[in-house]
Amino acid sequence: MRKLILTALAVGFAAALQPAAHAQFGSGVVFDPTQAGHAVTQIENEEKSIANEARQIEQGQQIFTNTVKIATTALQAYNVAKQQYQLTHQMILAPRMLYARFLSPTSDLLLLQQISNTYGNSMGWLNSANTGKGAAASYQQVSVPNTTNAIPGYSTTSVAGQMQIAAQGATVDLNDSVLTNNLQTLGTIRANQTSRQTDIANLEAATQSQDVSQQTIMAELQRINQALLLQLRTLQDANQINANLALQQIVAQKQQQDAMKSSFRDSAGYESYYNANITTTSGGAANLLTQAY
Repeated sequence: MRKLILTALAVGFAAALQPAAHAQFGSGVVFDPTQAGHAVTQIENEEKSIANEARQIEQGQQIFTNTVKIATTALQAYNVAKQQYQLTHQMILAPRMLYARFLSPTSDLLLLQQISNTYGNSMGWLNSANTGKGAAASYQQVSVPNTTNAIPGYSTTSVAGQMQIAAQGATVDLNDSVLTNNLQTLGTIRANQTSRQTDIANLEAATQSQDVSQQTIMAELQRINQALLLQLRTLQDANQINANLALQQIVAQKQQQDAMKSSFRDSAGYESYYNANITTTSGGAANLLTQAY
Protein backbone atom coordinates (compact mmCIF):
# COMPACT_ATOMS: atom_id res chain seq x y z
CA MET A 1 0.00 0.00 0.00
CA ARG A 2 2.84 2.38 0.81
CA LYS A 3 4.48 1.53 -2.52
CA LEU A 4 1.30 2.58 -4.32
CA ILE A 5 1.25 5.85 -2.39
CA LEU A 6 4.88 6.60 -3.26
CA THR A 7 4.27 5.74 -6.88
CA ALA A 8 1.27 8.05 -7.01
CA LEU A 9 3.29 10.86 -5.45
CA ALA A 10 6.14 10.37 -7.95
CA VAL A 11 3.73 10.49 -10.86
CA GLY A 12 2.08 13.57 -9.39
CA PHE A 13 5.38 15.41 -9.05
CA ALA A 14 6.44 14.46 -12.58
CA ALA A 15 3.16 15.66 -13.91
CA ALA A 16 3.49 18.89 -11.98
CA LEU A 17 6.87 19.54 -13.56
CA GLN A 18 5.54 19.01 -17.11
CA PRO A 19 2.02 20.44 -17.28
CA ALA A 20 2.53 21.85 -20.81
CA ALA A 21 3.62 18.58 -22.30
CA HIS A 22 0.34 16.86 -21.45
CA ALA A 23 -1.63 19.71 -22.86
CA GLN A 24 0.43 19.80 -26.00
CA PHE A 25 -0.22 16.21 -26.79
CA GLY A 26 -3.91 16.78 -26.26
CA SER A 27 -4.50 13.94 -23.81
CA GLY A 28 -6.92 16.06 -21.74
CA VAL A 29 -5.44 14.82 -18.44
CA VAL A 30 -4.36 17.52 -16.03
CA PHE A 31 -2.79 16.60 -12.66
CA ASP A 32 -4.41 18.17 -9.57
CA PRO A 33 -2.13 18.14 -6.48
CA THR A 34 -5.08 18.79 -4.14
CA GLN A 35 -6.96 15.74 -5.33
CA ALA A 36 -3.80 13.65 -5.08
CA GLY A 37 -3.40 14.72 -1.43
CA HIS A 38 -7.00 13.77 -0.67
CA ALA A 39 -6.43 10.40 -2.27
CA VAL A 40 -3.37 9.80 -0.11
CA THR A 41 -5.27 10.81 3.05
CA GLN A 42 -8.17 8.53 2.15
CA ILE A 43 -5.81 5.64 1.54
CA GLU A 44 -4.16 6.18 4.94
CA ASN A 45 -7.55 6.31 6.67
CA GLU A 46 -8.58 3.07 5.01
CA GLU A 47 -5.32 1.46 6.06
CA LYS A 48 -5.93 2.51 9.71
CA SER A 49 -9.50 1.25 9.54
CA ILE A 50 -8.31 -2.12 8.23
CA ALA A 51 -5.73 -2.35 11.05
CA ASN A 52 -8.41 -1.55 13.67
CA GLU A 53 -10.74 -4.15 12.20
CA ALA A 54 -7.91 -6.69 12.31
CA ARG A 55 -7.30 -5.93 16.01
CA GLN A 56 -11.01 -6.23 16.77
CA ILE A 57 -11.13 -9.56 14.97
CA GLU A 58 -8.14 -10.79 16.98
CA GLN A 59 -9.73 -9.66 20.27
CA GLY A 60 -13.01 -11.29 19.32
CA GLN A 61 -11.16 -14.51 18.53
CA GLN A 62 -9.52 -14.47 22.01
CA ILE A 63 -12.89 -13.84 23.71
CA PHE A 64 -14.40 -16.70 21.74
CA THR A 65 -11.52 -19.00 22.73
CA ASN A 66 -11.93 -18.12 26.43
CA THR A 67 -15.68 -18.63 26.19
CA VAL A 68 -15.13 -22.08 24.67
CA LYS A 69 -12.76 -22.99 27.53
CA ILE A 70 -15.24 -21.83 30.18
CA ALA A 71 -18.06 -23.74 28.51
CA THR A 72 -15.88 -26.87 28.30
CA THR A 73 -15.01 -26.67 32.02
CA ALA A 74 -18.64 -26.13 32.98
CA LEU A 75 -19.70 -29.06 30.82
CA GLN A 76 -17.14 -31.33 32.45
CA ALA A 77 -18.31 -30.32 35.95
CA TYR A 78 -21.88 -30.90 34.90
CA ASN A 79 -21.05 -34.38 33.59
CA VAL A 80 -19.32 -35.29 36.87
CA ALA A 81 -22.26 -34.05 38.93
CA LYS A 82 -24.64 -35.90 36.64
CA GLN A 83 -22.73 -39.15 37.09
CA GLN A 84 -22.73 -38.74 40.87
CA TYR A 85 -26.44 -38.02 40.88
CA GLN A 86 -27.14 -41.05 38.69
CA LEU A 87 -25.06 -43.25 41.00
CA THR A 88 -26.84 -41.93 44.09
CA HIS A 89 -30.19 -42.39 42.42
CA GLN A 90 -29.33 -45.97 41.49
CA MET A 91 -28.25 -46.70 45.05
CA ILE A 92 -31.53 -45.33 46.37
CA LEU A 93 -33.59 -47.35 43.93
CA ALA A 94 -31.51 -50.50 44.43
CA PRO A 95 -33.46 -53.47 45.74
CA ARG A 96 -33.20 -54.17 49.46
CA MET A 97 -31.44 -57.45 48.84
CA LEU A 98 -28.32 -55.57 47.70
CA TYR A 99 -27.74 -53.86 51.04
CA ALA A 100 -29.74 -55.95 53.50
CA ARG A 101 -26.78 -58.26 54.13
CA PHE A 102 -24.76 -55.30 55.41
CA LEU A 103 -27.31 -54.39 58.08
CA SER A 104 -26.50 -55.74 61.53
CA PRO A 105 -29.27 -56.94 63.84
CA THR A 106 -30.45 -54.75 66.67
CA SER A 107 -27.84 -54.27 69.37
CA ASP A 108 -29.76 -52.08 71.81
CA LEU A 109 -29.99 -53.01 75.46
CA LEU A 110 -33.01 -55.22 76.04
CA LEU A 111 -35.21 -54.65 79.08
CA LEU A 112 -34.65 -56.95 82.01
CA GLN A 113 -37.46 -59.46 82.58
CA GLN A 114 -38.81 -60.40 86.00
CA ILE A 115 -38.07 -64.08 86.58
CA SER A 116 -38.94 -64.44 90.23
CA ASN A 117 -39.62 -62.22 93.22
CA THR A 118 -39.29 -64.66 96.09
CA TYR A 119 -39.06 -62.21 98.97
CA GLY A 120 -40.84 -59.31 97.30
CA ASN A 121 -37.84 -56.99 97.17
CA SER A 122 -36.30 -57.54 93.70
CA MET A 123 -38.96 -55.81 91.57
CA GLY A 124 -37.81 -52.32 92.46
CA TRP A 125 -34.22 -53.13 91.51
CA LEU A 126 -35.34 -54.41 88.09
CA ASN A 127 -37.45 -51.30 87.51
CA SER A 128 -34.45 -49.10 88.34
CA ALA A 129 -32.23 -51.13 86.00
CA ASN A 130 -34.76 -50.60 83.19
CA THR A 131 -35.63 -46.95 83.82
CA GLY A 132 -32.90 -45.50 86.06
CA LYS A 133 -35.50 -44.24 88.55
CA GLY A 134 -35.41 -44.85 92.29
CA ALA A 135 -32.02 -46.54 92.12
CA ALA A 136 -30.97 -45.65 95.68
CA ALA A 137 -34.10 -46.98 97.38
CA SER A 138 -34.34 -50.12 95.24
CA TYR A 139 -30.68 -50.94 95.79
CA GLN A 140 -31.09 -50.69 99.56
CA GLN A 141 -34.08 -53.05 99.38
CA VAL A 142 -31.99 -55.87 97.91
CA SER A 143 -28.87 -55.16 100.02
CA VAL A 144 -27.99 -55.77 103.63
CA PRO A 145 -28.90 -52.51 105.38
CA ASN A 146 -26.15 -50.42 106.87
CA THR A 147 -26.31 -49.57 110.55
CA THR A 148 -27.45 -46.02 111.08
CA ASN A 149 -25.22 -45.68 114.15
CA ALA A 150 -21.77 -46.96 115.00
CA ILE A 151 -21.53 -50.61 115.99
CA PRO A 152 -21.81 -51.38 119.72
CA GLY A 153 -18.53 -50.99 121.54
CA TYR A 154 -17.02 -48.72 118.93
CA SER A 155 -16.43 -45.90 121.39
CA THR A 156 -14.68 -48.19 123.90
CA THR A 157 -12.16 -49.61 121.47
CA SER A 158 -8.67 -48.25 121.02
CA VAL A 159 -7.90 -45.43 118.62
CA ALA A 160 -6.30 -47.85 116.16
CA GLY A 161 -9.37 -50.10 116.31
CA GLN A 162 -11.71 -47.17 115.68
CA MET A 163 -9.68 -46.12 112.64
CA GLN A 164 -9.82 -49.61 111.16
CA ILE A 165 -13.58 -49.94 111.73
CA ALA A 166 -14.23 -46.45 110.30
CA ALA A 167 -12.15 -47.21 107.18
CA GLN A 168 -14.06 -50.43 106.51
CA GLY A 169 -17.38 -48.68 107.11
CA ALA A 170 -16.42 -45.92 104.66
CA THR A 171 -15.54 -48.54 102.07
CA VAL A 172 -19.01 -50.06 102.40
CA ASP A 173 -20.71 -46.66 102.09
CA LEU A 174 -18.64 -45.63 99.06
CA ASN A 175 -19.20 -48.95 97.35
CA ASP A 176 -22.95 -48.64 97.86
CA SER A 177 -22.89 -45.16 96.33
CA VAL A 178 -20.91 -46.31 93.28
CA LEU A 179 -23.14 -49.34 92.70
CA THR A 180 -26.26 -47.18 93.03
CA ASN A 181 -24.87 -44.73 90.49
CA ASN A 182 -24.05 -47.58 88.11
CA LEU A 183 -27.58 -48.91 88.45
CA GLN A 184 -29.08 -45.50 87.67
CA THR A 185 -26.76 -44.92 84.69
CA LEU A 186 -27.43 -48.28 83.08
CA GLY A 187 -31.16 -47.96 83.69
CA THR A 188 -31.25 -44.53 82.03
CA ILE A 189 -29.27 -45.80 79.02
CA ARG A 190 -31.56 -48.80 78.67
CA ALA A 191 -34.66 -46.59 78.92
CA ASN A 192 -33.37 -44.36 76.11
CA GLN A 193 -32.66 -47.27 73.77
CA THR A 194 -36.24 -47.32 72.48
CA SER A 195 -36.03 -43.75 71.19
CA ARG A 196 -32.50 -44.38 69.90
CA GLN A 197 -33.67 -47.38 67.92
CA THR A 198 -36.53 -45.30 66.49
CA ASP A 199 -34.07 -42.60 65.39
CA ILE A 200 -31.86 -45.17 63.68
CA ALA A 201 -34.85 -46.73 61.92
CA ASN A 202 -35.97 -43.28 60.72
CA LEU A 203 -32.48 -42.56 59.35
CA GLU A 204 -32.45 -45.89 57.54
CA ALA A 205 -35.88 -45.28 56.03
CA ALA A 206 -34.98 -41.75 54.90
CA THR A 207 -31.69 -42.95 53.40
CA GLN A 208 -33.38 -45.64 51.29
CA SER A 209 -36.45 -43.54 50.48
CA GLN A 210 -37.52 -42.78 46.91
CA ASP A 211 -39.05 -39.48 47.98
CA VAL A 212 -37.53 -36.61 45.98
CA SER A 213 -37.35 -34.40 49.08
CA GLN A 214 -35.12 -36.98 50.77
CA GLN A 215 -32.70 -37.12 47.82
CA THR A 216 -31.48 -33.53 48.04
CA ILE A 217 -28.06 -32.52 49.32
CA MET A 218 -29.60 -30.65 52.26
CA ALA A 219 -31.59 -33.70 53.38
CA GLU A 220 -28.49 -35.87 53.12
CA LEU A 221 -26.44 -33.42 55.20
CA GLN A 222 -29.16 -33.37 57.84
CA ARG A 223 -29.11 -37.16 58.07
CA ILE A 224 -25.32 -37.14 58.40
CA ASN A 225 -25.59 -34.56 61.17
CA GLN A 226 -28.23 -36.63 62.96
CA ALA A 227 -26.07 -39.76 62.72
CA LEU A 228 -23.11 -37.89 64.20
CA LEU A 229 -25.25 -36.66 67.09
CA LEU A 230 -26.41 -40.21 67.81
CA GLN A 231 -22.80 -41.35 67.78
CA LEU A 232 -21.81 -38.59 70.20
CA ARG A 233 -24.60 -39.56 72.60
CA THR A 234 -23.51 -43.21 72.42
CA LEU A 235 -19.94 -42.22 73.21
CA GLN A 236 -21.20 -40.14 76.12
CA ASP A 237 -23.04 -43.16 77.54
CA ALA A 238 -19.93 -45.29 77.11
CA ASN A 239 -17.86 -42.67 78.93
CA GLN A 240 -20.31 -42.68 81.84
CA ILE A 241 -20.07 -46.44 82.15
CA ASN A 242 -16.27 -46.31 82.00
CA ALA A 243 -16.21 -43.61 84.66
CA ASN A 244 -18.44 -45.66 86.95
CA LEU A 245 -16.28 -48.75 86.44
CA ALA A 246 -13.20 -46.69 87.27
CA LEU A 247 -14.82 -45.55 90.51
CA GLN A 248 -15.71 -49.11 91.39
CA GLN A 249 -12.13 -50.21 90.80
CA ILE A 250 -10.92 -47.38 93.02
CA VAL A 251 -13.20 -48.52 95.85
CA ALA A 252 -12.02 -52.12 95.42
CA GLN A 253 -8.42 -50.96 95.54
CA LYS A 254 -9.22 -48.97 98.69
CA GLN A 255 -10.60 -52.09 100.34
CA GLN A 256 -7.41 -53.97 99.56
CA GLN A 257 -5.33 -51.10 100.89
CA ASP A 258 -7.39 -51.00 104.11
CA ALA A 259 -6.84 -54.70 104.66
CA MET A 260 -3.10 -54.37 104.05
CA LYS A 261 -2.79 -51.38 106.41
CA SER A 262 -4.72 -53.26 109.10
CA SER A 263 -2.31 -56.17 108.77
CA PHE A 264 0.62 -53.82 109.19
CA ARG A 265 -0.94 -52.33 112.33
CA ASP A 266 -1.58 -55.78 113.77
CA SER A 267 1.99 -56.84 113.02
CA ALA A 268 3.39 -53.71 114.63
CA GLY A 269 1.42 -54.29 117.85
CA TYR A 270 1.99 -58.01 118.00
CA GLU A 271 5.38 -57.78 119.71
CA SER A 272 4.21 -55.56 122.55
CA TYR A 273 1.08 -57.67 123.01
CA TYR A 274 3.16 -60.85 123.09
CA ASN A 275 5.59 -59.45 125.64
CA ALA A 276 2.79 -58.16 127.85
CA ASN A 277 0.56 -61.26 127.78
CA ILE A 278 2.01 -64.35 126.17
CA THR A 279 5.49 -64.03 127.65
CA THR A 280 4.27 -63.67 131.24
CA THR A 281 1.89 -66.58 130.88
CA SER A 282 4.48 -68.91 129.37
CA GLY A 283 7.08 -67.73 131.92
CA GLY A 284 4.76 -68.47 134.87
CA ALA A 285 3.99 -71.92 133.52
CA ALA A 286 7.69 -72.65 133.16
CA ASN A 287 8.30 -71.63 136.76
CA LEU A 288 5.55 -73.90 138.00
CA LEU A 289 6.93 -76.85 136.06
CA THR A 290 10.40 -76.16 137.40
CA GLN A 291 9.18 -76.05 141.00
CA ALA A 292 7.15 -79.20 140.53
CA TYR A 293 10.07 -81.22 139.27
